[in-house]
Amino acid sequence: MPDYETLRIIWWLLLGVLLAGFAVMDGFDLGVAALVRVLGHDDGERRALLETVEPVWEGNQVWLILGGGAIFAAWPLLYAASFSGFYFAIFLALLAFILRPAGFNFRNKIEDPRWRDAWDGVLTFTGVVPPLIFGVAIGNLFLGVPFRYDATLRMTYEGGLVDLLRPFPLLVGLVALAMLLMHGAAWAAVKSEDPIAQRAERALRVLAPAFVLLYAAAGAWLATGIPSYVISGAVVVDGPSNPLFKAVATDGQGWLHGALGTWACVIAGIAIASAVLVPLLASRRRHRGAFLASAVAVVGTVMSAGFALFPFLMPSSLDPRSSLTVWDASSSRLTLGLMLIAAAIFMPIIVAYTSWVYRVLRGRIDLAHVRRSHSMH
Repeated sequence: MPDYETLRIIWWLLLGVLLAGFAVMDGFDLGVAALVRVLGHDDGERRALLETVEPVWEGNQVWLILGGGAIFAAWPLLYAASFSGFYFAIFLALLAFILRPAGFNFRNKIEDPRWRDAWDGVLTFTGVVPPLIFGVAIGNLFLGVPFRYDATLRMTYEGGLVDLLRPFPLLVGLVALAMLLMHGAAWAAVKSEDPIAQRAERALRVLAPAFVLLYAAAGAWLATGIPSYVISGAVVVDGPSNPLFKAVATDGQGWLHGALGTWACVIAGIAIASAVLVPLLASRRRHRGAFLASAVAVVGTVMSAGFALFPFLMPSSLDPRSSLTVWDASSSRLTLGLMLIAAAIFMPIIVAYTSWVYRVLRGRIDLAHVRRSHSMH
């Protein structure tokens, strides 16, 4: 079994992989839901657009479950602090995830246009809210979250939902929303026929530049206007998981200095370059290439945030010493080792099954067939 330090690094990387997997796999169906009233101009087109994700969206949520499970089992202190501190924000995200299957299942039960328009509005809500919430949460990590531990490791959180809505986190929320709208439009271009695909191409000409500008603005703000947290003194990488065993100070150099900050900038550059390619490829009808470029941009965005934060998982603005890091928020070495074995067995199975499903379901949704099936009913 690897040593404790190595296991912690492996699980930090795996957490990043799972969160990036969620952003890529579940991100495009969130984007499609958010754009259903924009890309679909009548009921038939909206039905066709929703059918591009209906067979796969439930399977895509496996990545959300895996990410939540990894945080629960590998990073229990992070799980407890984040779910307590971000309680109302997480509640809103869960409400959106609960309403989404209701929207898919109930939308077509009644022919009344007002009924379907109402559920289309619900689906738009379910596509817009989670990216905003997750982006705002990530933005707050860079500013510090108002929690602290006492000597017995009892956590106290001082804040509410409104306190999370500060300017920088709101900007990061817009970055996340623009990113997944871009990703959803790229998927719609891959899976839909004209005129939906043409509208998706036009949407990408707006969404991709919007994402690049917002992402660059957030990066510039992070580099120059937000002090970073640093561990002062010796760093114990294989000690017990007690955040109070370290000293933390704020550093005026910003989050993007140092070796990992440089890597974060390099990865962010790759994400921006990929996003720039998305509308160029889509305009040349290379829709699969555009979607692949969008996926690279999504992965790069998630990874850049992780590298910029390292080794911090959840900094504390009330008591910097209480900040959770990779070195003091994990489960035991035995737990991480056993989970690593389970991940090595089941992750390839999940990837193989997912690949098979998408291969079986390849091809575009036939808009004429959707209209005919609607008229038959």
